[in-house]
Amino acid sequence: MTRPSVLLFDLGGVLVRNGSFDGLRDLLGSQVDDDELRDRWLRSPAVRSFELGRISPNAFARLFLEEWQIPLSVEAFLAEFVSWIKEPYPGAGDLLAGLRRDYHVSCLSNCNELHWTALVPMLGWFDSLFSSHLIGEIKPDQRAFQTVLDRLGVQPDQLVYVDDSRTNVEAAGRAGIPAFVVQGLDELRARLSEEGVL
Repeated sequence: MTRPSVLLFDLGGVLVRNGSFDGLRDLLGSQVDDDELRDRWLRSPAVRSFELGRISPNAFARLFLEEWQIPLSVEAFLAEFVSWIKEPYPGAGDLLAGLRRDYHVSCLSNCNELHWTALVPMLGWFDSLFSSHLIGEIKPDQRAFQTVLDRLGVQPDQLVYVDDSRTNVEAAGRAGIPAFVVQGLDELRARLSEEGVL
């Protein structure tokens, strides 16, 4: 692999503990595995609209509850939804601080106004930030990755992308971006070491 100049990270499941799929599984009352839930989440019209910044939290909740057939009030669902963003994995800030000495460190996250607010304490860990609700593009769409490349002024092989979703990693690969899947900080450290980044 060519030594990259930019390290691009997803947030949930990579640097931040993600409670979304446990919370969603509890609401659905089913034992759907994480990969299936991730794919359904990525394809959800309600989720895409909200994470593209096109609808309000209340409109999202109404659409989502109808789409997923979840018998909750809008208020109860939104209270649950906000709680799905958890704390960063221990050591995530220190890892990024070390990486920033040698690389431009950025994030590309499918996110929304409610979860982005919860993430504010860690946003200073990055040199640049790309969230779907702010850039108007969403993974796994190719335009999301192209927007990052264009705004940073880099070629695909100058960047390495890390996500906990195989679907998103495959999409980055189709854009020519070296990318890999990890679950959590231990896997991230190990993979960065394998790739010669750490």
